[in-house]
Amino acid sequence: MITRTYALTLAVGLLIILVLVVARFSFGAGERGAVNAIRAEFGTGAAAGCMVAIAYRESRYNPRAANLTDRHSDGSRGSFGLFLVGSLLTGLYMSAQGFFRFAATDGVGEEFRAKAISYVMGAGLASAVVGPQLVRFTTDALAPVPFAGAFVAAAALNAAGVWLFAFLDSPRPRPPAADAPRARSRMELIRTPRIAVAMIVAMVSYALMNLVMTSTPLAMVGCGFATPQAADVVSGHVLAMFAPSFFTGALIVRFGVERMISAGLLILAAAGGVALSGITLAHFSVALVLLGLGWNFAFIGATAMLTSAHTPEEGGRVQGMNDFAVFGLVAIASLASGGLMNCSGGDAASGWTAVNLAMIPFLVAAGGALIWLALNSRPLRETR
Repeated sequence: MITRTYALTLAVGLLIILVLVVARFSFGAGERGAVNAIRAEFGTGAAAGCMVAIAYRESRYNPRAANLTDRHSDGSRGSFGLFLVGSLLTGLYMSAQGFFRFAATDGVGEEFRAKAISYVMGAGLASAVVGPQLVRFTTDALAPVPFAGAFVAAAALNAAGVWLFAFLDSPRPRPPAADAPRARSRMELIRTPRIAVAMIVAMVSYALMNLVMTSTPLAMVGCGFATPQAADVVSGHVLAMFAPSFFTGALIVRFGVERMISAGLLILAAAGGVALSGITLAHFSVALVLLGLGWNFAFIGATAMLTSAHTPEEGGRVQGMNDFAVFGLVAIASLASGGLMNCSGGDAASGWTAVNLAMIPFLVAAGGALIWLALNSRPLRETR
């Protein structure tokens, strides 16, 4: 007789196979581009959600898997292995999210690229609102198994994404002509000034935003504020990150990408200055809003600069290289936030000061790279 657990496992397993098959065929023979990474991302996300949901359910109903981590008499460790596999797939799924902004530039003219990127980033505002509500209404949907419903809901959303992008008519890069110059190698691309500066700015802006944002709840609670107050400050920060996206592209078109990046870096510096000037609720709130706004201008500007500095044939190579560098530094910043908060004087205020002082050398490096680009570009403009 098939129990509820095995029936659920069979149904979810069939869903995983269906999603992965559709994702595989959506690639198409010889097709390349950011859209393909997104298709694979949705399939991987669906598989990850299903695996973690099964792990939670098995830990609840399997007597040999009383919870995810307990070691049992036969040496097994519950469903923790499946939970880890699902978490690994979740990481792979998250790593491809950055390609949304690059996919938005496929098939649009250069004059519209900045707006397309900013509109896609603006959609993060909707996800920031809908995501927590979805978790709220689905966490206990498969009670008494906690969180399983939320992971199944995430899997369902990703399955829908697979079908949506399977029918997207994305332009394929044209094969290079016989007499076309060869695509540049990775080292040649990195040595291209606009690509190098765009990558540096993107790395610095995203890493510093993550460093300060991750430290904020710890600092606020350590300074005596309640957890709901910290949550409100972070919510305001997220709003400042994504709401300006609806007009950032227009500002880039009007004032130029270099000026917008400069404004973003200056606003990030202002966020650090406000944070260092006090630890009241107003200081935290203003600093985090400025942090979100500065990230928006600098990161979207850097992305727009990057997409204008390579040929369509080089897009996949440049985009992958850029996001590897950006999110690699973000991971380091996430780890560093805990160290700075816990190893800088012993109290939350000292740790918060250390976090914000750590922004200075990186902002100087990014600003210096932008000035270097402007100085190197001036002779080229004067000779035209």
